[in-house]
Amino acid sequence: MAISRDPLFGYQAARFGAAAGFVVLAMALATPQALALSEIQREDVPVSEEEENGSGEIQREELPPPAPVEESEPVPSEESQPAPPPADMSVPLPDPIVIPRDPQPTDVESGAGQDEPVPEILYDVELLPEPVQRMRALIMEACASGDIERLRPLLSGGENGTQLSFGQVSGDPIEHLRGLSGDDKGHEILAILYEVLAAGYVRLDEGEPGEMYVWPYFFAVPLENLTDPQRVELFKLVTAGDYEDMKNFGAYIFYRIGISPEGRWIFFVAGD
Repeated sequence: MAISRDPLFGYQAARFGAAAGFVVLAMALATPQALALSEIQREDVPVSEEEENGSGEIQREELPPPAPVEESEPVPSEESQPAPPPADMSVPLPDPIVIPRDPQPTDVESGAGQDEPVPEILYDVELLPEPVQRMRALIMEACASGDIERLRPLLSGGENGTQLSFGQVSGDPIEHLRGLSGDDKGHEILAILYEVLAAGYVRLDEGEPGEMYVWPYFFAVPLENLTDPQRVELFKLVTAGDYEDMKNFGAYIFYRIGISPEGRWIFFVAGD
């Protein structure tokens, strides 16, 4: 085959050869750069000789002095402040308030003290002086009638009037008795008064100016010394719960009545 001698063909061939050589040269140059970059990424960050040997020193610089503080109120020191109270210290409670009891009237006090002999328990009304028998009978008749007004003429007045309370009774005495009753007609208090006079009695302060006859005898007898029949008598007036309360208190504190040897109605009270 004949080779063309065309000048244009030779020029194009020369251009093609130059271009091919340029490509080969570029590829040769690019390969070492890629290898070099990959190798740099795998290498450790270089450390200076001072840091490697640990001989580097921290540079210290002196700071300027602080600005003067303006004068203000002095802050108390810890020594001047009061020490807190101990954790286990408790605030003391105030003393309990003691309300003194009103003294009982002397003519209602029991004649059986701890050092005094227990008086004789009596049931026979024939042993009572006639004035005492008469007053007792009149009070029981008034109670049985159901009319509380029938007690009015039997009550004493004045300084030695019949005592119906440990305090002063204000107003009408019959209305006071009616107010003690659980009903508005006073039937309950009439029944209590009747049952009290139906019980046994004792004679207190025999031969003394304050001699009297008192019903019921439980007022003058220690409750812990009662026999079984006597306890049955007591339960005609009070409940078993009242009895336990009175034992804890140490005395009979339900209603009782006193009549003087002259037949004067001295008292009809309840309480301590």
